[in-house]
Amino acid sequence: MVEYGVSVVTTTYNERAYVKPFVERVRKVLSGIDHEIIIVDDNSPDGTYVLAREYADRALLKKREGQTKGLLYGIRTAKYPIVVTLDVDLENPPELIPVLVKVFLEKNYDLLVASRTVLPRFSERLASRVLGRIIGVHDIFSNYRVYKRDLFIDMNPRFGETFGAEMLVYAKKRGYRIGEYFYNPPPRRKNPRIGGRVRANIRILYALLKTLLLALS
Repeated sequence: MVEYGVSVVTTTYNERAYVKPFVERVRKVLSGIDHEIIIVDDNSPDGTYVLAREYADRALLKKREGQTKGLLYGIRTAKYPIVVTLDVDLENPPELIPVLVKVFLEKNYDLLVASRTVLPRFSERLASRVLGRIIGVHDIFSNYRVYKRDLFIDMNPRFGETFGAEMLVYAKKRGYRIGEYFYNPPPRRKNPRIGGRVRANIRILYALLKTLLLALS
């Protein structure tokens, strides 16, 4: 279906239980397509990295630098021209990957965001509403995306912990083609990756402020 190879990049921290099912589901939906799976582990103490080495095509070990920096590191090591990023915990269903790549290629996007139809936190809805007016994307914190790998060679900015939102601003300012595809997310797990409610809201509002300043600069 796709004439180009696809690099799938995800990050992990203490998510050993998800590695095998994640890889199996990605392999299944990308059978017949040249692809690689890259797992960037954030120095998990539970042995996630060991399993990642067993199941993924490449497992990269990084010191505790956070999810977004891990994604950026994985993207920059990808060997295929199309890069898909998503969460390992399967809240981003891998079965959408072929659809996203198809839309990405047909529309000739530089960056495609898979936006959730429902945002669970008020802070996420607020931030996405404010920044969405500027960027044109409803779910600015979605990690489920398709990129042209060369986008990062051309831009090469020093993204921080708010990489996801910052990336959209940089791409928008430089005239790159940004697309959006809506999907219905599965129910959230009880202990979501982003952390406790208070901590998560603080991080989201910080990202909103930082990205808004960047967008208006």
